[in-house]
Amino acid sequence: MDSRPGSTTSLLRTVIGLYLRDAGGWMSTRHIIALMEALGVTAAVSRTALSRLKKKEIVRPQLRHDVPGFAVTEGAAAMLARGDRRIFNPRLMSSVDRWCLVSFSIPETEREKRHQLRRRLHWIGCGTVAAGLWICPDSLREEVEEILEDLELRGMATVFVTDTPSVGGSLRDAASAWWDLEAVAELHRDFIRHNGSAADDGDPRSASDDGSPPSAGTFARYVRCIDRWRIIPYLDPGLPAEFLPEDWPGMAGIALFERMAAAARPSAEFVRATLES
Repeated sequence: MDSRPGSTTSLLRTVIGLYLRDAGGWMSTRHIIALMEALGVTAAVSRTALSRLKKKEIVRPQLRHDVPGFAVTEGAAAMLARGDRRIFNPRLMSSVDRWCLVSFSIPETEREKRHQLRRRLHWIGCGTVAAGLWICPDSLREEVEEILEDLELRGMATVFVTDTPSVGGSLRDAASAWWDLEAVAELHRDFIRHNGSAADDGDPRSASDDGSPPSAGTFARYVRCIDRWRIIPYLDPGLPAEFLPEDWPGMAGIALFERMAAAARPSAEFVRATLES
């Protein structure tokens, strides 16, 4: 979440998440650069982005048969696997699903950890009821527990599981106060603006159906689609309809993503052809 969608670092992270693991967890530097060039990124800029991801311990340099390349780190592999589940299976709560409440009181001496906790809860889709009380779908409870354990704050927090909260006003008003739903809605609208025309003309789905070689354009569209989409399933808690504004664009965004995701096969064929070159 520390790189802006569309930036070189973000695109490289997306390429690594989509293809490097399937290539045996390692890819030569030459081939990584070739894939980034298909996205319009120069070799020099790609090398800089690789250095950044090395510092962040996403990848590590590794020689194979005297060929320089990069492998995914163990920690990054686990992170990317969690990302797969979130990105390709967007959450949709039903009205009968349960909720998770996280209450914590962290002393001023641990204020940096308190800041990290709030930041990480926000980035997995939790809402803020009060400064020390956060809410999320119960399906996120395991991730909440992992964050508390990782920050060594489990002893300062209490996790509750509950049915639909009882609020003084409407559920929609409460949800709008707990989450920045307008910001999430704008992410969906932005995704639809950037990808709607590509899905409508059918090109991303059928680029290689006629037997022609998969194109760099098909690959680039798919990678950019995933790159722009990948933060949305983290920030969108997937609330039930009664919690959402009537003009909520989330379902249209999910439906569009599912259509665009059909480009996975031809883009993977382009990657295989590139790696064989």
